[in-house]
Amino acid sequence: MELLKGKTAIITGASRGIGKAIAEAAASLGINLSLAARGEGPLEETAVEIANHYGVEVLPVSTDVTQFEDLENLVKKTQKQFGAIDILINNAGISSQYPFEKQPFEDFERLVHTNYLGYVRMIRLVINDMIKRKSGTIINMVSGSTLCDPLPRTFLVYSSLKVGLRAFSKGLFWEMRDHGIKITSILPGVTDTELTEKLDKITVDRSRLMTTEAIENAVKFALNVPANVCPLEISVINQQTPWTEPVIPYKQEHPDK
Repeated sequence: MELLKGKTAIITGASRGIGKAIAEAAASLGINLSLAARGEGPLEETAVEIANHYGVEVLPVSTDVTQFEDLENLVKKTQKQFGAIDILINNAGISSQYPFEKQPFEDFERLVHTNYLGYVRMIRLVINDMIKRKSGTIINMVSGSTLCDPLPRTFLVYSSLKVGLRAFSKGLFWEMRDHGIKITSILPGVTDTELTEKLDKITVDRSRLMTTEAIENAVKFALNVPANVCPLEISVINQQTPWTEPVIPYKQEHPDK
């Protein structure tokens, strides 16, 4: 853990939920943070809270990961503030739950740009500097739904993009391992966060949902393994929420409406 003190991490989707929990976990290891999210107010509050509690430097950067210019701005501001970017944790994501024939067309583009292209573009923006330094860690938040075959119903577009992200991450590991760069995918199950709270009647007993603690521990593990070790994938699934009997109802209103 001492080796991580003073390192710099970019974390997207960091103002709440899993992203905020991961940011706190990284800060507890002495890592300085560049936190990205769309909502400027909550992001500023999270940055101040973490900086005061953990004594690390925290830079909040309002970012829409669907906009390439915002991603470039995030990287440039982080480099100006901290110099090298040692760790990238891609976490920003949105969900959309519909039977496919009822899914709005505009959801497709939102999901692609947020849950896939946002990740790939961020990696492309930081990877060359990591290659030059022969060092770096990239952690992608994928989804436990990618373990299912067939994919969970009403999440076909969301889950298929996560399958693509998972495949991309595996391939990137093989390309980057000789450059000293680690690529890890974390596959979490349904987690009790503000995102799942938007879904009506997600479960009768919310204790069946995961808390963020297991995901925080997975991130800490990925960051603390020996230099010659890379956890390629870490699956963190709640035993009480089997995908064969989803806790999310089949008939569901879109969470943003």
